[in-house]
Amino acid sequence: MITTTQLAPGVVLTHCPDRRFKKCALSIQLLRPMCYEEAALNALLPSVLLRGSRLHPDLRTITWRLDELYGASVHTMVRRVGNVQTVGLYLSLMEDRFALEPEGVLAPAVEFLGELLFDPLTENGVFDGAVVDSEKKNLISAIESELNDKRAYTAARMIRQMCQGDPYAVPRLGRVEDVAAITPEALYAHYRRILRESRAEITYVGAGSPERVAELLLPFAGALGGGELYAPDQYPLKPVAQPGEFSETMDVNQAKLTMGFTTEVDQRHPDYAAMQVFNDLFGAGMTSKLFVNVREKLGLCYYAGSAYYGSKGMLTVSSGIDECNYEKTRDEILRQLRLCAEGQITEGELSASKQSIVSALRSIPDSPGSVEGYYAADRILGVSLMLEDYISAVETVTAEAVARCAGTLKLHTVYFLKGEGK
Repeated sequence: MITTTQLAPGVVLTHCPDRRFKKCALSIQLLRPMCYEEAALNALLPSVLLRGSRLHPDLRTITWRLDELYGASVHTMVRRVGNVQTVGLYLSLMEDRFALEPEGVLAPAVEFLGELLFDPLTENGVFDGAVVDSEKKNLISAIESELNDKRAYTAARMIRQMCQGDPYAVPRLGRVEDVAAITPEALYAHYRRILRESRAEITYVGAGSPERVAELLLPFAGALGGGELYAPDQYPLKPVAQPGEFSETMDVNQAKLTMGFTTEVDQRHPDYAAMQVFNDLFGAGMTSKLFVNVREKLGLCYYAGSAYYGSKGMLTVSSGIDECNYEKTRDEILRQLRLCAEGQITEGELSASKQSIVSALRSIPDSPGSVEGYYAADRILGVSLMLEDYISAVETVTAEAVARCAGTLKLHTVYFLKGEGK
């Protein structure tokens, strides 16, 4: 049974018992508000922490220590969950029952994770300047790489346009200019502050008992300030009275049409499972209405698909088109949405979408990492949706519920990326 234990004010352990794997997983995440002032700092910090501690001051010694821990691995975590940006580290390691040493692996691995988090490599009382500069370059490269993938760029550009004035508009990794301006002094000051102020969510997936895992993690609680009352509000994006349209021009051969919708159905709504089914049926699945009709039958686009953002109550439709098909494609997408709202949904479409979602959900327990991601997100969003309950909710979705969800969608923004000189 999945349990939660408060280790200290604002420090909570979610324990997900599972003995099927040879490895277990442990994550610690500090919850921060999604905002321009912090986004780049939060995105940079885990990478700097992972470059060295006082006792293991470089990648070579860190690698040696992880090898000693039976090939354990540590990864950075920078997630966006609704209006929250998380900052932390993720530890993957072998289960104790496979270790030769009587004390096992979990205890020394947790101690090492704490070392990386709370005893970092410093120079003159701040982070090492060379390390910070190196990781800044890596982060800037990651941000700029988005521009090279126009499909990903248009999706991110649509979100920023739709969510102007909302925390969800803030890029998960921050902006290039904000990263470039970070100094070792500013990053270290931010690090010390968020340790004191942030709510901490710790998630464990493995065979260790809740009591033992909690005992090993108590030093973590003592090193955190524990922002007991701190938790950014989660709320859906507000609809607009009149949809907006905007366009950009770039050197592209294939134009991109992206449409953004708002809905009152978010992750906390009773119809959340039905909205997931609608999204698959409408545009996310390989047998969706957009794929079968807009792409295959009418040949209006090279691709067409939808994405549902349950934490914000948003749905976007992305398509790659010839510029001359802009109006036809836009109108046909809206027509397919209208047909769904009118209940023109076949039993075959409904069944295929439900099976697709259930299959994806049933694959979550196939790895400790997937389990960690699922339940950590639930905690941050403030919902308690057990996986089996979610699967049952999807399996009982009706065509009427799907139509009802389709009827809640309101067009918010239309974005068109076209080629230069056209």
